[in-house]
Amino acid sequence: MKDISIYFQPVDFNEIVPGTIGADVLIHDDKGFPELSTNGVAIFYVPEFRNSNIPENNQYRDIFRYQFYNLFPGDNWDFSIYDLGIIIPGETVNDTYFALSQVISELIKNNIVPYIVGGGHDLTMACYRGFESLEQMINICTIDYRLDLGEPNDEISSSGFISHLLMQRPCYLFNYSSVGIQRPFISKKEQELFNKLFFDICRLGQINDDYKVVEPFLRNSDLLTIDFNSIQNVHSDSSLYNNSNGLNSQQICQISKYAGLSDKMSCVGVFDINPNQSENASSLLAQMIWYFIDGMSQRVGDFPIGSRKNYKKFHVDLEDFDDDLIFYKSDKSNRWWLEVKYQSEEKSKYDRHCLVPCSQDDYNNALKNHIPDLWWKTLQKLT
Repeated sequence: MKDISIYFQPVDFNEIVPGTIGADVLIHDDKGFPELSTNGVAIFYVPEFRNSNIPENNQYRDIFRYQFYNLFPGDNWDFSIYDLGIIIPGETVNDTYFALSQVISELIKNNIVPYIVGGGHDLTMACYRGFESLEQMINICTIDYRLDLGEPNDEISSSGFISHLLMQRPCYLFNYSSVGIQRPFISKKEQELFNKLFFDICRLGQINDDYKVVEPFLRNSDLLTIDFNSIQNVHSDSSLYNNSNGLNSQQICQISKYAGLSDKMSCVGVFDINPNQSENASSLLAQMIWYFIDGMSQRVGDFPIGSRKNYKKFHVDLEDFDDDLIFYKSDKSNRWWLEVKYQSEEKSKYDRHCLVPCSQDDYNNALKNHIPDLWWKTLQKLT
């Protein structure tokens, strides 16, 4: 493993309470950088705000650590939890992007999940670049109240980076899901572009109707980024955040748990966090981290790649449709997948994407002769 310690500043923290998470975390402090082994999760802070609307703060105030360390671990947390410290912003934003992408790449290669607490949401670009060395198509999910699309010719920003991501070559992006969208904050043009690209939009109203609707999007994703502004400000800090609507604290923690449960989820970033964090906002962030790690501890390894003989297979015969729709149900978790058959010379390139996470409702609707939208969208991207 390459030496990534050169990118980090240590954490100054000595108040460890026996029995708490802090007693188990391998911390980068004045004693040195922790020795990294395979498997686990690595938390670190990246206070890069130059492309955001948040004023720069050289104090690097990260009190979420104190909140997190003083929580108690869950059951079966039998993997390492690292606190790598702080990635100090480089001379330019691109220098920070480079450092972050290098760190993410090395951690993912060693099956360590990076959990980035950051500055602007534009750091999603650096996270994406961290996957490029894997040379495989990936899926991204963002939790946000708007579509941070922007224009390719404009400067990248925390509110406009997706267009820049789409212009990356070679392109390793297969699907992009935006969850928690509030319709007043997206333009018709942005929505039409997402539809043309067969990307996914899950509105806040859908989540309020049934929060379980978000689970398949997270199970299908390799990278999750969360805009802290997607949380209703009464649940975060109304003095620092201005979203009067949005996800509540229970919903964002449930989303974090679903992300942890996902076998594919390899990297998480929580961005647009104001460095002047209050106790309330830091406490919520600490619990989001807790629920993600607790989800990781409950992974069952049921992503159906390779042999599917241990999965229940369901054929659905549709009117005016040549082939049956094929659904799979895991005997470990009772979760569902939908198979999308396709012919391509690059079949191996898309093997990870021909089985799409879905819900039992998708299966039930197929029985009523309704083809799930996710089947059409996936087929269009595959072909």
